[in-house]
Amino acid sequence: MAHPVVFKRSLSVGLLCTSIWVTGLGVSLVQPVSAQVATVQGVRGLPDFTELVEQVGPSVVNIRTLEKAALREVQGNEPDAEMQEFFRRFFGVPMPTPNNPNAPRQQRPNRGQAEEAQPKGVGSGFILSADGYVMTNAHVVEGAEQVLVTLPDKREFKARLIGLDKRTDVAVVKIEAAGLPAVKIGDVARLKVGEWVMAIGSPFGLENTVTAGIVSAKQRDTGDYLSFIQTDVAINPGNSGGPLINMRGEVVGINSQIYSRSGGFMGISFAIPIDEAVRVSEQLRATGKVQRGRLGVQIDQVSKDVAESLGLSKNQGALVRGVEQGSPAETAGLEPGDIILKFEGKIIDKSSDLPRMVGRTKPGTRSAIQVWRRGNVKDMQITVGEFEADKPVKKASAPEKAQAAGLVTKVLGLTVSELTDAQKKELKLRGGVRVDAVAEPAARAGIQEGDVILALANIETPNVQTLEALIAKLDRSKSVSLLIRRGEWAQYTVIRPAR
Repeated sequence: MAHPVVFKRSLSVGLLCTSIWVTGLGVSLVQPVSAQVATVQGVRGLPDFTELVEQVGPSVVNIRTLEKAALREVQGNEPDAEMQEFFRRFFGVPMPTPNNPNAPRQQRPNRGQAEEAQPKGVGSGFILSADGYVMTNAHVVEGAEQVLVTLPDKREFKARLIGLDKRTDVAVVKIEAAGLPAVKIGDVARLKVGEWVMAIGSPFGLENTVTAGIVSAKQRDTGDYLSFIQTDVAINPGNSGGPLINMRGEVVGINSQIYSRSGGFMGISFAIPIDEAVRVSEQLRATGKVQRGRLGVQIDQVSKDVAESLGLSKNQGALVRGVEQGSPAETAGLEPGDIILKFEGKIIDKSSDLPRMVGRTKPGTRSAIQVWRRGNVKDMQITVGEFEADKPVKKASAPEKAQAAGLVTKVLGLTVSELTDAQKKELKLRGGVRVDAVAEPAARAGIQEGDVILALANIETPNVQTLEALIAKLDRSKSVSLLIRRGEWAQYTVIRPAR
């Protein structure tokens, strides 16, 4: 008699295992081993978005912007640069030219004919309140002569721009209507990576288009004032300003950016967290602008090598590379080379955290900061200023040639000299040692002629004599940190002394 042969099929998600016994008398199915397996937690089907679309869809609007084209003459078949850009961004095709006869045709004015208002862009938005406030992206409405908002019921309104904030890419417009269906605002803190989300918008002008996917990552850094929600939801030109919606029907973000090499969706898109957007929108509705706090410092990330050389337990905080003259930072006593570890008791994990924390702080607020300065932790108070337009960086003039004789050090590969009084005054330094020439190993560490050495191994170097004394005590088997000033900015570098 033949031995029975067993065939088993097991699904990796934990579904039932069914055994089939084949014998000489026939085929019989063996019952599941345990009914408990059938109720394994975590086994779910694909989500149904139909109820969400019915719930949120009426709150999503299409936004078209118009601009008045200047009087101009169009020479024969000469390409129109503005219309070429419009076609490329919003229709994914080039504008027709003699070299591309298959592209869609567009009527164009005759020579010398005045043009009327022309399309500038297409985007999306959503209703914030029943009385007609609508949120969208700043880049959707910026520079528009006219903003038209179309509701899902096909009613169209001319919108009034309440305000926009380019730094967060948030804008608020107002239409004269009442009883509108407003969205529900969600809690971004509850949003989880892997969670299903949905977008509604007007990609390429195709209104009320629904796409879905999952949250790929949170707190993705792509700018100074925002950390974005990353998703794999299909977002294309025209989706900008539309809502990102969770499975509870709440808006958790504004679709704002895509990562693309072609202009179309490539699997990665970014949304502005709704809590940040609402904070901005409240200020726009109240005053038409956004107030932000500022310290007046140029900052950089603290690298692992720098953290280890300075004795920091981990590479966190914001390295102060420069302090703006007359700024709150200068008044509070911050110095180039300081590392800001905390702001208002909150740890600064990476340098981009600082401008976000400060930006949310009301100007005039007196705040506590904690800094690392040459091996010691220092607590300070600073009065937050108000953010203003960026000032052009003032380029420091070339230092005068020092009067003191140069010192060649074989240990660091540097030729250095004392700073003159004029150089100290210009650079606003109490002391320092100027680099006149560079060889190995300093060149390998990125040190350049004209740099000013402010500290070695966390100890200030006000003059050449101090620098020589510190070099004599170095353990040449270990790397050492150098704090240098280059132009108006300071930075740390790590150098391995020559043996």
